[in-house]
Amino acid sequence: MIKIKNLKKEYDIVTPLKDVSVTINDGDVISVIGPSGTGKSTFIRCINMLEKPTSGQIIVDGEEITAKGTDIKKVRQKMGMVFQSFNLFGHLTVIENLMLAPMDLLKKSRQEAYDKGMELLKSVGLAEKALSYPDELSGGQKQRVAIARTLAMDPEVILLDEPTSALDPTMVSEVQAVIRELSQSGKTMIIVTHEMNFARAISNRVFYMDEGGIYEDGTPEEIFDSPKKELTRRFIKGLKVFEAVIDSKDYDFIGFGAELDRYLLKNDVDAAQKYRIRLAVEELVQQILLPAYEQPHIKINAEYSPKESACLIDVSYQGDPFDLNDTENELALAVLKSTAKEIKYSFQEENHVKIWIRP
Repeated sequence: MIKIKNLKKEYDIVTPLKDVSVTINDGDVISVIGPSGTGKSTFIRCINMLEKPTSGQIIVDGEEITAKGTDIKKVRQKMGMVFQSFNLFGHLTVIENLMLAPMDLLKKSRQEAYDKGMELLKSVGLAEKALSYPDELSGGQKQRVAIARTLAMDPEVILLDEPTSALDPTMVSEVQAVIRELSQSGKTMIIVTHEMNFARAISNRVFYMDEGGIYEDGTPEEIFDSPKKELTRRFIKGLKVFEAVIDSKDYDFIGFGAELDRYLLKNDVDAAQKYRIRLAVEELVQQILLPAYEQPHIKINAEYSPKESACLIDVSYQGDPFDLNDTENELALAVLKSTAKEIKYSFQEENHVKIWIRP
């Protein structure tokens, strides 16, 4: 079991991990997902102390490995690490790469290390490459060798940092097949990956990382089918988000329109849908809501899904309940309705309007 308490890692200009506390159970297979720059690789590198945490505790099987005087080499024997870039020794053959650490660190005999290495190469489908050198292998083969080398130390925990990200797409499946089989072994595994279908298939837990820590922790079904938190939902659905706050009747709508246009252009929204989105925002905000409030506070949140070519505009506004259907501007309401396939109004502490734009 690994217990992480108040883990923090900061650099001179960025703090990727602000306050991480989580328990990883024996046998857990955890996929770590999230946008770039949210500390995913830093997180697993801290777990085996390749990165020294700024503060906090990491406790492995009851031993605090972040404590002063801890034998880090001994700790790392319990944890195997598979990197993006293979890190094989180019001057050694494949089998020699697998034999080196067990002989040096575990004091195994040459024969023991060789026998175990050949067994592992066979398990990853590369026994015939035992006497080849790394530069004679494809990227996928190198990564399979790197996984076998990690297993040669018989670690209790296996950490994989984007194990397929450096591979040609044609080679990804062969490495994933090895990892998928390994996930059935009962070993604890933590895998940083951007392959969502792969993460869903092999994991019993998923960490979505954002805002300096583990933003949401759940089963694959919870994270991928019904995430509880907003940033997780946006990431899983691949949503592109535009946000703005209009807090004055003198708001710069020319600048606002230019920002909205840049957002729509960046996400390749087609011309017809772009027109409907612009029109919906203008009619709702400028023609219906602004005239109704002396001191407006209107939040606009547009979510566009490139996968589905679908746009949801979520507008919230403070003040007394005001259903847009009660507006006196019937023309603006009619134009707004012409842009949408569905409009919903609700009031809970503040007004909310959701507009699903017609594709």
